[in-house]
Amino acid sequence: MRSTSNAVEFDHVSKHYGAVLAVDDLSLSIEPGTTVALLGPNGAGKSTSINLLLGLLLPSSGAVRVHGGTPAEAVRAGQMGAMLQNGALIPELTVKELIDLVRRLYPDPLALDELLSLADLTELAGRRAGRLSGGQAQRVRFALAVAGAPRILLLDEPTAAMDVESRLRFWASMHDYAAGGRTVLFATHQMEEADEHSDRVIVIARGRLAADGTAAQIKADAGGQAVSFVLGEQPAAGLDRLPGVTAVEVAGGTATLHTSDPDATLDGLYRGTALDVRGLTLTGADLEAAFLQLTRESR
Repeated sequence: MRSTSNAVEFDHVSKHYGAVLAVDDLSLSIEPGTTVALLGPNGAGKSTSINLLLGLLLPSSGAVRVHGGTPAEAVRAGQMGAMLQNGALIPELTVKELIDLVRRLYPDPLALDELLSLADLTELAGRRAGRLSGGQAQRVRFALAVAGAPRILLLDEPTAAMDVESRLRFWASMHDYAAGGRTVLFATHQMEEADEHSDRVIVIARGRLAADGTAAQIKADAGGQAVSFVLGEQPAAGLDRLPGVTAVEVAGGTATLHTSDPDATLDGLYRGTALDVRGLTLTGADLEAAFLQLTRESR
């Protein structure tokens, strides 16, 4: 009997491209109704994992299951929708014509007006797809991805080419769609988006699972803190050699020292340098710092 308790399952999945191991014994499960951010450096195996989940690739070993069945079965049943980084739109069709064309391919699609409203495209319904900006085209791709009312939605770098306002509108639309108990998995390089818009964060590095939990849990587990102060025109040389410091960032006249031992770093900063330290703040690690630490540890 097939298990249907999880929306997505990777059971010891590996994928080889010749001698290259893109996904290495990956096991994870995602419960229905969860919004999950998938993080990883370039070449980490994110895109391969998404293609395995869509049934575009077959695993070299292990099994991928979607609501207890195969990805191919889920796609045929209209249970999965995908918004990938690239995908040409038919330039001669209007937004309304294009969305209606795609929605009619599904057995139980969302209504056309609902799709236009959900993707914030009502005012653009009569514009030809070839005349859309990059951000507008992304919103159309989102509408096409949800046209069949899929139970699982995959988004690969969904806010690429969007300006700040368009990003805010997109995430509002995504949350509206997910509110119906659907499962959303999105891959992104935008750490603030993963932090703010996910229930759970999965980090993949070198094809393996590096971390899995809420953004808060991953930040806490990664440990480390950040010491920031006004550097001004003073030299930054030697800051990376202070006790406990794992990384140094200097921007806008402010130095940020990522450290595993803030007490030792502060002692070294005050006793071991001649810097005039002002505006000092001490904060916990953000998701980007946690991500960098996790991916460094996986090398």
